[in-house]
Amino acid sequence: MKIHPDTGEKLIRDVRPVTVRYEGRERTVKLPGWYPAKKGGDGLHVGDDMAVVDRALLELRAEVHDVLKPDEVRAIRLHLKLSQRKAGELLGGGPRAFQKYESGEVLVSKPMAQLLRLLEKDPRRLKELVRNIAA
Repeated sequence: MKIHPDTGEKLIRDVRPVTVRYEGRERTVKLPGWYPAKKGGDGLHVGDDMAVVDRALLELRAEVHDVLKPDEVRAIRLHLKLSQRKAGELLGGGPRAFQKYESGEVLVSKPMAQLLRLLEKDPRRLKELVRNIAA
């Protein structure tokens, strides 16, 4: 149990539904935190509590801007049998780019999303990129 620093209310650890909105789209997530025992009132969020909201917002942004979500980037990279580092070297962005895309730290650009979608449909084209870099 905790005490709310502003209201003095007793708080319990719970999970409550919260709606995340971005440019006309919305998603409801279960947000962990410290909440008043009675429904309603402000909760406190500590540590990684807000990670579910951040993830939902990132996914909504990806949908609105028609780019790949982090799990889609990872699935395509694995389908191409590339490490995160190798994908960044071959496709662009640098050695940590795919780590950032897949963790949701950075949203992939539209051109990168298009390249990944093309390679997903025809993985043999990856060999052309490998040859061009080696040359």
